[in-house]
Amino acid sequence: MAPTRTEAVHKDAGGIDAQAPESILGLLASAQVEAAGAVHAAIPAIAAAAARIADRLASGGRLVYAAAGSSGLMALADALELPGTFGIPRDRVVVLLAGGTDSLVNLTGAPEDDADQAISELAAAGLDAGDCLIAVSASGSTPFAVGALKEAKRRGAATIAIANNAGAPMFDLAEIAILLATPPEVVAGSTRMGAGTSQKIALNMMSTLAAVHLGHVHDGYMVNLVADNLKLHERAARIVSAISGCDTATAKALLERSGGSVKVAILLASGASSLEAANQLLDGADQKLRSALSKLEGSRGSHQ
Repeated sequence: MAPTRTEAVHKDAGGIDAQAPESILGLLASAQVEAAGAVHAAIPAIAAAAARIADRLASGGRLVYAAAGSSGLMALADALELPGTFGIPRDRVVVLLAGGTDSLVNLTGAPEDDADQAISELAAAGLDAGDCLIAVSASGSTPFAVGALKEAKRRGAATIAIANNAGAPMFDLAEIAILLATPPEVVAGSTRMGAGTSQKIALNMMSTLAAVHLGHVHDGYMVNLVADNLKLHERAARIVSAISGCDTATAKALLERSGGSVKVAILLASGASSLEAANQLLDGADQKLRSALSKLEGSRGSHQ
């Protein structure tokens, strides 16, 4: 049987161990760029996945990631940043890793073969039809990820599969299949490299687009961020100032008044009469700032 693409030997890898360090690094860098380029062909599937995620989150459901090994690290990196960057509540984002949290300090291979662990953890998490599961695996056949997809499908949850081999078994189990057709790795089978890079890009694109659908991004600004350190407090003030046109001092005062809500602070700076009025505008606009600002402008115009 021919090796899968993720196990195949890269065409330029022969004699790599005898090359100069700069030559080796050049090959590694070029291979990473090529792997990143593979994401472009998956854009339609990523768009469909982002819409599904946004729908589930908007309806009160959760986003659940399931993966093993390097793919698990890519999934974890994406998941952990969603609450701070986009204000998605932490209890709405779940990460299941083969081997559990122990895998974060001792990334052994055996746990990825444990499909039963995935099934039991989904049961413990109470996964249901309102949730969305993303399973990630370079090979597309990792038992942990496959088991998670099977159980999620049985429970009626939305299912998304991300893999780097065409015809991956995971694709037959998911509603939305995202193929990242990366070239063979320079170090054959070391999918922490090109395949992992493509997974990180695809996951970041997918979650960012979902956040756009949910109204958490406005003109390239993260208007739903959670400012829980000094850097982010300053960023929040800059965002309020840039969008509303007020000065930074006013932005900081309005953020204090709004309890840290960037959207509410922007609406107050733009003429909303009170916190209640600003929140009503957002509620009536499905939390989308652009629509809320338009409604505010329209109401002001009608009173002139």
